[in-house]
Amino acid sequence: GGVTRLWMDAGSGTLGALREHIRLDQLDGIWISHLHADHCADLLTAYYGLLYAEVELAAPVPLLAPPGIADRLADFLTNGPARSPVEDAFRVVELHDRHRARIGGLTLTSRAVSHGMPSFGVRVETEDGARLAYSGDSAPCEALTQLADDCTVLLCEADSAQAPPAGTEAVHHTPEEAGTTAATAGAHRLVVTHLGPLLEPSAALDRAAARYQGPVEYAAPGRTFVVA
Repeated sequence: GGVTRLWMDAGSGTLGALREHIRLDQLDGIWISHLHADHCADLLTAYYGLLYAEVELAAPVPLLAPPGIADRLADFLTNGPARSPVEDAFRVVELHDRHRARIGGLTLTSRAVSHGMPSFGVRVETEDGARLAYSGDSAPCEALTQLADDCTVLLCEADSAQAPPAGTEAVHHTPEEAGTTAATAGAHRLVVTHLGPLLEPSAALDRAAARYQGPVEYAAPGRTFVVA
């Protein structure tokens, strides 16, 4: 019962959008897929907001993230001889493959996925059976397909306009591959996100739909999706 507020990936600009809905001290948890700046940079500003803005922080906010996140933040935030107290703002929990956690009314299962660096996807399950799978940044891989098995919604990146040259490691999905991942997993709906600069949303949806027969939508900024 009750409302659980989970911030998933904290790239540049996401904190402002988040604060249109809730205060930082109302967060139940934060989950970060990987340590590329476009997925975690706003944690730096959130640190100051949690500790120094006009909020009542009863306890550090649980931060589920890849290993090394605390030192990565401290390296940037520290401005003197004393290390910035990252752990006063965040209760850091380092992810590993098949990590499971309970945040409010949600169960989170994280899997290591293929992005050329430590990176995770997540399956979020509610007490009444809704199932959201999120790819993070990842090329198609078996771990992500397993995460998305029979999920209510698959939120999948489609950054690549085309597959990489032969012999080059893939680190993202193409729209077609997002459709294939959704189809193989038996996802009920596909929501495409993280489109690269060479992809128009309408074209990306058409390309994904060529491989997946279910509903395909685009995660435009500000859109709300019900996962039920």
